[in-house]
Amino acid sequence: MSEQETLLTPSEVAALFRVDPKTVTRWAKAGKLTSIRTLGGHRRYKESEVTALLNSVPGNSSAR
Repeated sequence: MSEQETLLTPSEVAALFRVDPKTVTRWAKAGKLTSIRTLGGHRRYKESEVTALLNSVPGNSSAR
């Protein structure tokens, strides 16, 4: 990552989609989202990728 990309936690992503954080983890395993692992093994998600997925959801009027 050459620029500073904002990373989101599974809970933050889940709040945007109004789903459970475990669902976000399943999406990452299924390839819908790319997860980055911290040194402690926690997942983080690129805000730009999450926003793009959020905007691709049909009928979503709450997209940023």
